[in-house]
Amino acid sequence: MKIFSFLILITILITSCSSAEKFNQQIQSLHSVASLHKDVDKAYIQLKKQHPNLNLYISKERLDYKFDSLKKSIDKPLTSYQFYAKIYPVIGTVKQGHIGVYAPKKHFTRKEYKAYTKKEFTFNDLDFDYLENKLLVINTRSKDSFLVGSEVVKIEEEPIAEVINKYKNLITSDGYNTTLYDRVLGNRFASYYNSDKYFIDSLQVTFKKEDSIFNRKFKYREKDKKKKDTITNDTLNKPVKVKLTKAERKENKQKAKLKRKHNQIYGYNKSRKEYTRNITFIGKDSAVAYMKIRGFMGGKYKTFYKEVFKKIDSSKTENLIIDIRNNGGGSLAEIAELYSYLAEKPFQFLEPAEVNSRIPYLKAFMSNTSSTGFKIFLGVFSPIIATHNLIKTKKEDGKLYYTFKQIKEAEPKSTGFKGDVYVLINGHSFSASSILSNQLQANKRAVFVGEETGGAYNSTVAGIFKIYELPETKLKMRIGLMQIETPFKQEPAGYGVKPDYKILPTIQDRKQNKDPELSFILQTIANKNKQ
Repeated sequence: MKIFSFLILITILITSCSSAEKFNQQIQSLHSVASLHKDVDKAYIQLKKQHPNLNLYISKERLDYKFDSLKKSIDKPLTSYQFYAKIYPVIGTVKQGHIGVYAPKKHFTRKEYKAYTKKEFTFNDLDFDYLENKLLVINTRSKDSFLVGSEVVKIEEEPIAEVINKYKNLITSDGYNTTLYDRVLGNRFASYYNSDKYFIDSLQVTFKKEDSIFNRKFKYREKDKKKKDTITNDTLNKPVKVKLTKAERKENKQKAKLKRKHNQIYGYNKSRKEYTRNITFIGKDSAVAYMKIRGFMGGKYKTFYKEVFKKIDSSKTENLIIDIRNNGGGSLAEIAELYSYLAEKPFQFLEPAEVNSRIPYLKAFMSNTSSTGFKIFLGVFSPIIATHNLIKTKKEDGKLYYTFKQIKEAEPKSTGFKGDVYVLINGHSFSASSILSNQLQANKRAVFVGEETGGAYNSTVAGIFKIYELPETKLKMRIGLMQIETPFKQEPAGYGVKPDYKILPTIQDRKQNKDPELSFILQTIANKNKQ
């Protein structure tokens, strides 16, 4: 039996190595013109088949022309990444920000992957912002705080302007608004660069700070390991375990339990060492509550909002600031929950979502990217999933609609906030952030400060996604299957939620660690209190 198990393990390892090697060779090789044309056709077929409103911002005739022109422009063999650079801008003309196209990445063998997961790239410690055509370091999770406020001049030998221009072509906004581009470029710059270059051993970056230009080299390092409670014996120079009393162990265990609970509720992001949701009170009398929400996902959001609004109520807080800048979206259920604490009257949060199929969830899951095991699982439970989908979809005026729980009229929470609400938004307030902003603005429930959201006011195509892999180049496409809308619309369509007070940070603000948008709101509240 042991020999049999050993032979199975060896077979898996050999297959894994062989599969990784074969995949890597395919994505690095030149693909024939005919096979590239087939992938273009496959991509367009998937878009037309899956997307519920493909021609919202571009006519069918114009999009047909774009794809025909793409095929004509491919007149020589290309690698997968070269093909990616050509097809992404064409798909981007659909102007639906949730459509994603991803270049294939090198596959690791099990041994390589195990070694990779034990390391972290120091370049990823940096947070960037793109302002006034400059890429600035605005935060670092390393000890090298000197980099904060520095401007990136070049990476390796490539001027930063060339890198930025290349990545701008790989970003798609909802509709015609343009605020998303710069905010996403800054917020996700490290991610874009890693995706572009993928696995690099080291990286030299040239920075400029005030009048000095200097270089920093970023490398992979071993991840920090959890240190146990030890003391150092000076004589032997070896760590010695500290013996804790039973009471101390019990106390530590209780503290760890409370910490885990707190992290679950607030959505602790271990890699970034920060919480997804947070609440702080500003002023001596807690007159202002500041709620920062980095994403509507992760953590026990219902418990968070229940606790937070109870705190706000007991503190007799009169002003609430909700900061959803750089919040790319997330759960529809969460934003509906948050809105229920802010609403002043019964409300309908969403309209039924337009779809292309009566079984959208099965269509999403049964993709060529789903594993064999998952497909078997779906095969067993498909009657249940299909029945559920059929119950939730209906046909009206020749179109199919999927009904959410949030289309029913809901009541405001009895413990909801009755004071003044201010919302901070920017170009990377996208998807669910824009939907929440739509409801708050349409119902005149908040004052908005910042810049136009990157997500469109009228609708966004998301909800659930189908991930499809192009057979030759191995590019993956992500296509939203539901057109999500609230009952409120604006004309002209294709623009985001616009602020009541447009305020943009400057480079000088970032270098001095100032937040002009938040400062404006706090000054507005102070002036109101004086009056």
